[in-house]
Amino acid sequence: MTTVTLSASPKGNGYQATISFSDGVSISSAEAFPSIGEAVAAAATKLINMPDRLTELDRPPSELDAGS
Repeated sequence: MTTVTLSASPKGNGYQATISFSDGVSISSAEAFPSIGEAVAAAATKLINMPDRLTELDRPPSELDAGS
């Protein structure tokens, strides 16, 4: 099962956005956001702007393994 998690964790005076994929890859924002909601919204926006990564979510596991 493929999962994508959008999260926010404390960073400085705000929150850092993180996108985590079930294959172990995580992408975090460099900037901090004033609220958890803004951090998660920023992570969602970043995810939408990564069409190649989204396309990979629909590939069967055998195709993903073949590309390694």
